This record gives sequence, structure tokens and C-alpha cells, in this order.
Amino acid sequence: MLYAPRGIGKSWLGLSIGLAVASGRSFLRWSAPNPKRVLYVDGEMPLVSLQERLRAISIGLGEIPNDGFQILAADNVDGGLNLGTEDGQHGIEPLLDGIDLLILDNLSTLCSNRSESASDAWTPIQSWLLNLRRRGISVLFIHHAGNNGRQRGTSRREDTLDTVIALKRPDDYLPEQGARFQVHFEKLRNRVDGIGSSPFEAIVEPFVADGHDGIRWSARDLIAPILKRAAVMFEDGHTVRQVATMLGVSKSEAGRLRQRAIDESLFDSANEDGDLTNINGSEVVAQFEN
Repeated sequence: MLYAPRGIGKSWLGLSIGLAVASGRSFLRWSAPNPKRVLYVDGEMPLVSLQERLRAISIGLGEIPNDGFQILAADNVDGGLNLGTEDGQHGIEPLLDGIDLLILDNLSTLCSNRSESASDAWTPIQSWLLNLRRRGISVLFIHHAGNNGRQRGTSRREDTLDTVIALKRPDDYLPEQGARFQVHFEKLRNRVDGIGSSPFEAIVEPFVADGHDGIRWSARDLIAPILKRAAVMFEDGHTVRQVATMLGVSKSEAGRLRQRAIDESLFDSANEDGDLTNINGSEVVAQFEN
């Protein structure tokens, strides 16, 4: 699951991930070693808007094989799409033949059978997604964040997921910067030795190639400023739970920050009850400034 508040750029990211997978190339901090076939199902945008976005993204990514990326737009389907029902799931079945990655954008518009907060409403959708996984079809579904900043609706969605990615606005974000956000990994079931688990910032920039206007993505580390803030908080005696709340990250991410701060000698853990003996805050700042 990839989730974020409205307007942050999650559809831009979802489309870019799909094109990168279809072309078998690197994108931000991820890579697709071989091209795979992708079906992108959109529940909101007109088809012409999707095509315009795809053209802009492909200018930055490079040539995309036509048969590797397919679009299904609910706006172009009589009666729309509702994948929360068996009829809706059976309806797109013919399009899944040979597909390696199914991207659903977004859950609220494509699975609109009952209340998002009702846990039993998720059961038929979860059963379908698990069946797709058993068939070797990976699924990325895009979802909205609620007023509390967490994914909207029942938390049961996260039980069977391998990965949960949250997009968040940086504290210094300005509206004129467009799509710029932090990428946080709240769940990584198949994480290996910490690879790919560190948060980072993603930025979309204008890009022109052969006279055509497009976009290009770039990424930069977030760990240094977050680690500095976390080290100072742990130095002041805050718990992992408290630091997670103050930084707006998951408890597991806060735990990793604490361990990294210890490993890099930003502070020393003295005992189990949270009493810490650390270097002072000015020394922490000096290390990052140098």
C-alpha cells in the first residue's frame, strides 16, 4: 500500500513506478532488473489526463515498451468500476492475463461497496488480492490518508501487506514546489539487512528533452536531519514511542533511528529503563554540520 493525503503526488508516483517496472529500469531508490507487464487501473482521472501525465513521466524515464504498460480508466468504462464486488473483480479478469504488477489508484474510488471503516467490508477485497498474489501477480494499491495522518479506514488492510509506504509533506514545504514529499516505510515484511528501509525525500522537477516538456524525479537522503533530531530526543530521555509521535514516523522506524544513533556514537544507552548517558546536544549538531 502507498498512501498519502490528497494532492501530495501519490498518483504521479504510482504512474512513475508502473512505467519504471514496465521498462525494467531504476527509479528513485528502487530498481526493476527486468521489464514486467503492468496494468494501471485508475478510478478518478479522465483518460486524457492520465495520458498527459504518462507522456511527461516517460520523457524523464525514457522509452517505454507499448505492450508493457496498459491503462484502464474508470472514467472510460460505462457504469464505472467497483472492484469491491465479485462482478467487478471478474470484469477485469481478462485484462490480467500475463500481468506481473497490478496498480490500483485509488482504493476509495475503485472499491466503493461499503464504509471504509467497516472491517468486514475489506474481507472480499482482501481475498481477491491474496488470490492474485498466489497467482504471481503483485499488487500496489494507492490510498488516501485520514485526518489523523494514517491510512483511512480499517487497519485490517495492513495485516496481510508486505509493504506499507507513507508519503508526507516536509516541514519546510512550499506550495510552489509542486510534488515534493518524504517517503517513509511503515512496514517492510521482506526487508533484508536494512536495504531500502531508510526514508528519503522525492522531488519532481521540470525536464525538457528534444523540445518536449516533461518531468524528472530525484531523491535525497532524509536520514541525517531525522537522525539528528531523534538523537537529541533520545538524549533527553524520550522513549521510542514518544519519538515516533514527535517525528511523525512509525515506531519501527523510530527504533531503527535509535539503534543507528547508538551505532554512530551519537549517544550511549545506559540501561533498560530509559536513563541515557549521552554526548551533549551541541556536539550532535556539530557532527552533522561538519
